[in-house]
Amino acid sequence: MEIQKNNFQSKHLHFLFLAFEQAKINLGSTSDNPSVGCVVEKNGAIISSGHTSLNGRPHAEYNALIKNKDFKNANLYITLEPCSHYGATPPCTNIIIKKKIKKVFYSTNDFDLRAKKKSKKILNKNKIFVKELLLKKKALDFYKSYYLQHSNKLPLIDAKIAISKDYFTKNIKKKWITNFHSQKRSHLIRSMYNCLISTSKSINDDNSSLDCRIDGLEKKSPDLVILDRNLKLKKNLKLFKFSKRRKVLLFTCSNNKKRITYFKKKGIKVYKIRSLKTKIDYNNIFLFLKRMKYSRIFVESGLTLINFLIKNEFLNNIYIFKSNKNLNKHGLNYSSPNTLKKIFLTNLIKVNLLGDKLYKEQLK
Repeated sequence: MEIQKNNFQSKHLHFLFLAFEQAKINLGSTSDNPSVGCVVEKNGAIISSGHTSLNGRPHAEYNALIKNKDFKNANLYITLEPCSHYGATPPCTNIIIKKKIKKVFYSTNDFDLRAKKKSKKILNKNKIFVKELLLKKKALDFYKSYYLQHSNKLPLIDAKIAISKDYFTKNIKKKWITNFHSQKRSHLIRSMYNCLISTSKSINDDNSSLDCRIDGLEKKSPDLVILDRNLKLKKNLKLFKFSKRRKVLLFTCSNNKKRITYFKKKGIKVYKIRSLKTKIDYNNIFLFLKRMKYSRIFVESGLTLINFLIKNEFLNNIYIFKSNKNLNKHGLNYSSPNTLKKIFLTNLIKVNLLGDKLYKEQLK
């Protein structure tokens, strides 16, 4: 009996893991809807799959089941409980019932109170078997931003920093510290967030457009938020070329009307704030961004802001790209592992990037 039970779990978890691969496709690009993945299995074969569309609609289940196939008595694997309420679109339970799905498996209940724990009752009434599989940790990690979105807490805030083998964060000789593969991975990570925060100092120093420069992912570049206390952002930077393709928000304490007008003409939305120094200031900015429906925030900046965010416990995760080369006399802004909260002692993820290494540390 135990072997049969394990085989049952193994089979269903396999298809659910594949559904999570679908969910990753548009992670960070589904507006205020969660990025859901869906796989349809019949007689041991996958006959369809789907994921939440860009901007959140249509939903994954609809995209998988709208195809012209025979779904009768098939099994449906979904990363999140299917919605059962009417919103901008009809509930996904409708199409599940209509297509005569036999069994539905999902990893966790919805966090939206309009749908939470309601689909099972509806589907059971229509003689559809429903089971929540034991993938709680994976689901809660994957949907951390969605959970925070439906709480009174701050949104998900992650950060990235690059360092040399000898722990410098700046190379005075060359622009890049890490290799080509690390840079491309960084662009891929950017695509999983809908908001990217940087400072005017970092942008001025690097003249980076802070977008996703990977074929096929250009449209998934996150909106940009610039922290610029004294309006020192330079003119004619690369990012101005893209300011009309995506939203660019600038927070400043300056009253320089001439410069504010210049940036507004470039398509940048300028927000005046009293201060940009304390934990309360940043807390207010993050809450404002949450109200703007930014649920996944990614910080790319220098060490000063990163350390401030770590010290004040704003960050959920931090990505560290570590080069395999020493900078020695060409390095600036030294950062020991202790400065970054001993990140290299408790890695959750470690990826080799042909010489470089990527570490991901969960801070809370």
